This record gives sequence, C-alpha cells and structure tokens, in this order.
Amino acid sequence: MQVQRLRVLSLQVCALHCFSVRRNAVTARCKGLVDSKRPRRRQGCVLPSCISRNPTYTCASARADLPKSFNFGEAEPQIYARWQQQGCFQPDAASQETPFTMCMPPPNVTGRLHMGHAITTTLQDIMARYQRMRGRPVLWLPGTDHAGIATQMVVEKLLAQEGVSRQELGREEFEKRVWGWKEQYGGFITQQMCSLGASCDWSRERFTLDQGLSEAVQEAFVQLHEKGLVYRGSYLVNWSPNLQTAVSDLEVEYAEEPGKLFHFRYPIADSDDHIPVATTRPETILGDTAVAVHPEDDRYKHLVGKMCQVPMTNRLIPVIADSYVEREFGTGALKITPGHDPNDYEIGKRCDLELINIMGDDGSMNANAGPYEGLDRFVARKKLWADMKDAGLVIKEEPYTMRVPRSQRGGEVVEPLVREQWFVRMESLAKPALQAVEDGSLQIVPARFIKTWSMWLENIRDWCISRQLWWGHRIPVWYAFQDEAAADAAPGGRGDDYIVARNQQEALQQAQQRFGEGVVLRQDPDVLDTWFSSGLWPFSTLGWPDQNAPDLQRFYPTNTLETGHDILFFWVARMVMMGIELTGQSPFSTVYLHGLVRDEQGRKMSKSLGNVVDPVEIIQSHSCDALRFTLATGTTAGQDLNLSMDRVVSSRNFCNKLWNAGKFILMNLQNVDQERWHSLETADFSQPESLQELPLTERWILSATHQVVDEVTAAQERLDFGAVGRLIYDFFWNQFADWYIEAAKVRLYSQDASQASAQEVLVYAFRTVLALAHPLMPFITEELWGALPHRGPALMVAQWPSHTHAIDAAALDQFKVLQDLVRGIRNSRAEYGVDLGMRIPATLVIEDDALRELLQQELPVISSLSKLDESASVEAPQSHSVASNGSASSGQSVTVVISPGAQVRLPLAGLFDAEKELQRLAKQESKIAADLE
Repeated sequence: MQVQRLRVLSLQVCALHCFSVRRNAVTARCKGLVDSKRPRRRQGCVLPSCISRNPTYTCASARADLPKSFNFGEAEPQIYARWQQQGCFQPDAASQETPFTMCMPPPNVTGRLHMGHAITTTLQDIMARYQRMRGRPVLWLPGTDHAGIATQMVVEKLLAQEGVSRQELGREEFEKRVWGWKEQYGGFITQQMCSLGASCDWSRERFTLDQGLSEAVQEAFVQLHEKGLVYRGSYLVNWSPNLQTAVSDLEVEYAEEPGKLFHFRYPIADSDDHIPVATTRPETILGDTAVAVHPEDDRYKHLVGKMCQVPMTNRLIPVIADSYVEREFGTGALKITPGHDPNDYEIGKRCDLELINIMGDDGSMNANAGPYEGLDRFVARKKLWADMKDAGLVIKEEPYTMRVPRSQRGGEVVEPLVREQWFVRMESLAKPALQAVEDGSLQIVPARFIKTWSMWLENIRDWCISRQLWWGHRIPVWYAFQDEAAADAAPGGRGDDYIVARNQQEALQQAQQRFGEGVVLRQDPDVLDTWFSSGLWPFSTLGWPDQNAPDLQRFYPTNTLETGHDILFFWVARMVMMGIELTGQSPFSTVYLHGLVRDEQGRKMSKSLGNVVDPVEIIQSHSCDALRFTLATGTTAGQDLNLSMDRVVSSRNFCNKLWNAGKFILMNLQNVDQERWHSLETADFSQPESLQELPLTERWILSATHQVVDEVTAAQERLDFGAVGRLIYDFFWNQFADWYIEAAKVRLYSQDASQASAQEVLVYAFRTVLALAHPLMPFITEELWGALPHRGPALMVAQWPSHTHAIDAAALDQFKVLQDLVRGIRNSRAEYGVDLGMRIPATLVIEDDALRELLQQELPVISSLSKLDESASVEAPQSHSVASNGSASSGQSVTVVISPGAQVRLPLAGLFDAEKELQRLAKQESKIAADLE
C-alpha cells in the first residue's frame, strides 16, 4: 500500500510540476533568495526524479473499458508525463531523415500564459507532431527571454516593498536578486505551456542569459562592430522618464486619449505681425528652432526667411518652407522642435536646424528651459501656457483627441529625446533580407505581408540597441582611462577611447597594447536591447558561434518560424538580417504569421474591457484538446480570430463524440480472443486488393478515409491548419460517426463473417481518424489509441497515414446514391409525420443493374438507416413502372425521385392518417393562397 501511495503521490507531483494552473501570479519578496549570480539552468518541464525512476502511468490499456467520459483533468498531465519520460519530445539521434527544426518564440520569463501564447504554442505543436509522425527527427527548441525591462521592474517593485532601491543595493547585488527571482518564479510560463501539450525538447531549453547565449551576443556585437555596423551616436530615441532608459518601438503603445490643441501667436521679430501656430505640447515651445510653412501657402510666403521670437524667451528662430507641412491642418504653420519630435527631427536634419534638448532623463525641464528649469514636463506645460496667456500670446485652446505614446511596461508617456546611444546600421543588413523574400529562399505566409516586409526594410532606420538598465547583456565595450581618478571623473563612466572585446581579459590586452600597462578600464554601464539577443535566437540556441557545434551542424538553418504578424519587423526581420549576416544563411525558410486572438465581438482582449479569456481556465473547464481544436479550426494565416465560448463548447462536444465512438468500438470487441485482437492490431486496407472483396459500405468508408488522409496531408503541407481541423471534423462527424458507425451495427450485431470485416474496418478507420486528429488534439487521441488494437508504444510517434492508399472512386459514387435514398426516405417520413420508431415498407427502384445488385446486398443497411420493415425490396424499373400501373396517380403510393435512375416507392397504406394529412394540406393551400394575394 505504501508503494502504491508513493506512485500516486509521484503523479500528483508531476501534475503540479508540469501543469501549474494557478491563475494569480505568485508574488514574493526577493529577500532571502539564492545568492548565486548564475544559477544552474532549469530544465523546463523535465519530470521529478521519482517519476523517471518509477513510471506508473500508461495510456488506457488495450481491451480496457473506457470510462463514461474522458477525465481530462487527471489524464492530460499523466499522458504528458509518459511522453516526457519516454523521450518522445527529443529528435531521434540515429535517424537519417532530414530534420525538422523550429525555435519557440521565447516568451518573457516574467510572463503568464495568454491567448497569444496559446495559439502560437498550438500551431507550433501541430507542426511538430505532424512532422514527427511523418518520420522526421523533430527538434522544437524551447526557451524564455530575460525581458530586461519587465523583469527589472518586477524585482524593483519587490525591493520597494522592503524599502530598498537598486541604487542602494548596487549593481552586483541587484543582479543576484534578479537571478534569484528568475530561478524561483521564472519557469511559470513554461510549466503552463506543458499544460497545452507542447512537445518541445525540454532537455534543450534555453534562456537568453545562459552562458552560451551570452557569449553569442558578445561575439555578434564584436563582429558587427568590426564590420563598421555598430557605432555610438546621438539620435532621437523613445525615452521612458520613469524607467530612465531608451525603449524600442515595440515597447511603445499608442492610445487615443482626450487632450487639447493649443493655438498661440508666434511674434515676427521687429514687426507687429505674427504666425498662428497650434500644438498639443506647449512645453516643447521652449525647444523650438524654427517655424515651418508650406512653400506654396500664400498666407505665409512673405514671411519665409524672417525671424520670429520664441515665446517667453529672447531667442530668435527662422521661418522656413518645407513641403512636409500640411496647409489644411490646424493653422498651416508648424513649430519645429528637432530635439523632441521624430518628424521635426527629420526636418531639422534636412534644414540643418539647431537641436535643443529641454528635458532631463526624468522628464523634468533642464537649464535650456530657462525659468521653468526643474519643473515636471506636465507642470511646465500649465505654467508656460498661463504665462503666455498673461503675455497676450494665446489665441485659444480646444478639445483634441491625441495619439499618445505610452511605455508598455511603465505606462507613462514616452518622450522623444536625443540621447547618446549605441546603434546598428541597418541599410546594408536589410538588403539581403529583402533579396531572400524576392528570390523565394524565404517564404512569408500569407504572402500579403510581403508588401509590409518590403516597405519596412526599404525605409529602415538605424537600430538603437542600448538600454539604460542593469538586467541584461552588458554591452561589451570598455572605456580606457589614464588612471582611476580620470575614470571616476568621467560622466557616466564613459570616455572618448574605448575597446570592443568579447570579455574583460581580451579588452585589457587590447587596451594595454594601445595605451600602456597602467591603463584603467570601465565597462559601459548600459545593456543591450532584449531584441538584440532575440535576433540571434535561431542559431545561438544551437551552439553558434561554435561552427562545430553538433546541433548547429544538424539543425541549422531551421525550417519554420510561427509567430504573430505584429512582430514581423521587430523580431522576424531582425532574425533574418542577423542570421544572413552572421551565418550566411536565412535562419528559416518559412515564416507563418497568425493573427490576434480577439473576443467574440472582435475586440482586442484587455483588462480594462474585462474581456480577457484565460486559456488556463478553459483548459481546466473544457480540456486542452477543446481549446487547441478551437484555435486551430479558427485559424487562417494572418487573420484575427474571434474567440467565443460557443466554439469552445462545440470543440468539447467533438471530443465527446470521439470518445463515444471509441467506447462503441471497444464495446463491440469485448468478446474477441487474444489471437483475434492481434489480427486487429495489424488490420490494413491500404492496398487496392484489400478492398475488392468488401461490401459497398466498407469500401466506401475506407475510400473516404483514404481520401481525407490525402486532403488533410495536403492541408498540413500548405500550413492550412483551419482546413485540417475542418476536414477532420466533417469526415468524422458527418461520415464516420453519422453513417458508417450506424451502418456497421448491422454487421456487428450479426453472427456471420461480415462481423469480422466490420470490426477490422472500424478499428482501421478510427485509428486513422485518431492519427489525423492527434496533432490538433493530442491527449484524447492518445488515450483512445492506447485502448484500441494498435502497434507501437504511442500515437505521437506512430506513422502518419500514407497518402498513397487505395481509393475506390466507384464506391464513393455508389454509396452517395445509398445516402440519397436514405435521406429521401427520412425526409418523406418527416413530411408525413411517421412515428420515429415505426418501420415502414418501401421499394427501391434502381435502373442500373450493377448498382441495383449492390444496393440489394446493402438492403439490411438501408433498412436499418431508414427504419424499413422486412418487406422492403430493390427492383428494376419495369417491375414497378409508374407510367404502366398508374399507382402514383391512384393515390396508393408516393414516389420519391432520388435521381434519374433511382426512385423510392412508399405505399400510403398505414404510412400516415389520411384525414390528418388532408387537413394539413388544406391549411398549407390556404396559406399559399393568402401569400399569393
């Protein structure tokens, strides 16, 4: 009993380890966390040792009775644990087949699973499982991103609860705290991905600050610098005053917010004239260096070249002409502030205007703001506007909806500021990325995004890669000083002379060669943009820059990248550019872009709207398979998906239908002996000769099964995941379950030889359905597969059904006639109100001799599906010619024409109550007459 309890406890530990579904994020103080700066890398969802040594779970054992319903809450973690411990997620090292490789887009280490992660993981897992079943060694490489800003903010908030700042701790101690937090809480999202069934090779899980990846980042920086592609310069960047760092374009979110448009007078020097100007940010007036008008604007032509006075200052600035100005917008005159607006910055460069910075790193006004120095930017706005009112310079102010840039992490308004930063020259890197798409070596799905790709890369700007943070890859630049005093006195620890090196030892050697033995080095305090390390992800994770790394040689370049279309430029393009530049090859050959998952009304999910759908909650309530099937069937490349719970419920019902079909098949195999069971395991109908001796119904379902294999395989190859799901759903529900299972009951309940063939066909066709559905619905299909007669250890490593199997085209057409006959009889029964359980007589009149013979053989099936009595028959037209006996006109029977060569005669006697039918027809006639009038 103690051993059994230990095994049960082991499974519970596994479930908690790999399927943590606590919705609220765990919060804890950093105090007391581990002190090691570089703790050992956590191995993702690797199972606890007790599971590996003492496996207790196997899938539903063959010949076992399945429970009434699939207990997904218990079964899913156990199935996942078995896959993991059997090494199903790792590529076969001995395989000679061409590998299939994908890198998981690394989620932030601070993240929690949301629908964006769910659809990415689902679609990638579909590809991985499909290719694995095709016999290819699959490497789906997982990992997480260190998320510089997000992670630093989390830890700083925890420190604030202790009353400590990172500056008080110091950089080294702060980094220890962040590493400790990451070790304790950073794996939450990877555990949640396990609950989605992600078949990643967790033994290869990487983290962007791993030692190997950090070395790759340093090598990339050095190589790019040696090629003249990395430089330091002063340019306009997105600046976060709260975080006091530059942020990337992706970390800036624009929101429509109510504001004001401020109209004021710009006085012309030595004149009573003025130019009316409007702005949404009056505080930036203090940094204006010109007023621009359109060169063809007659209102202001006479003022071009004159000087005007900046309000509340003594500075004079020129009136210039530039075609960028829109004459119809506002007053038609534009104040130019090159130091605080990206468009003005470009005008300033074109017109060689002075650049004045009026703000400090914290968003307060600096000495260039004159009397407003030290005021917060928004306080300065109010104070300056009030002073301009007193000076008689204000015209008016009016409500105005503004597009406000806010920091994605901090939420504050981002300020465009000119700062000295490290940049990458992008123009030469962009050209090969453009060429890769043009020559077809890189395919973008859907192709409509090629236009976006080209537009971005053709108008690319240099990339600001430095961030003023402590958490991340420290920039591998060391500044050289004569002595310690000079180093301590240098602003920000930076000097004019610097060394770019892979490590401090290499930097010191170079510095001593250049400046002598007594040189003092200080490393640049900034870290690299998170997207810099992410740009190396497809090859750094495989061992680059070690060209002899086994994984790099075998698995690079990768095959497919699956991600959201919203980061096509910010991440995908950078990976392609970096990959071609540093490895000589595009890092992948196909980019598949999915859309956003929105709510059922098509709105973006957000906490403020209260419409966020938690994927973990859906997994808990409806199963992982239901969620995955919903996401897959709703996917069209590049299109947004509106997620409704009705669709999730429909997917759950589909899971139930699969389960019930499996239970039905197993119920009809209860009495077979062991020898018969083994023969069912090897049942094979792939060759044409295996179909020849079978009845029509069996030849039809096998042909239809092989046909859907071809269609699903083609859809998988073209990455049409929505079509894959819909084809499987339609075939299983509308053909296999609704028609074949019902038809097969006739033979299953008989005691003749047809029972055996029906069992074999049922098992073979259902196994094929499970194999096709497995990439989309891995858990329930694995459980059903294990309960059925089958070969091999697990469905996820079973062979994908071949697309070269036999299809009897004639059987497909002939069974369609049978279906039409059944539908015709069913419709007539419904029209005349025949009781559902009542069996009725019928005569099937079939013109074609061969078809008539086949339908005669299938008459028991037709009778079962149509509820016909024992007198039902199949006859030739001359036996019951409507024209010769006139029975249709005599009112003794009803003839239903199915097709030119097929009819059904239903005797009226006993079919319905004639008086009631006459009354119904009379009412119908009256209604039609009324409608006509």
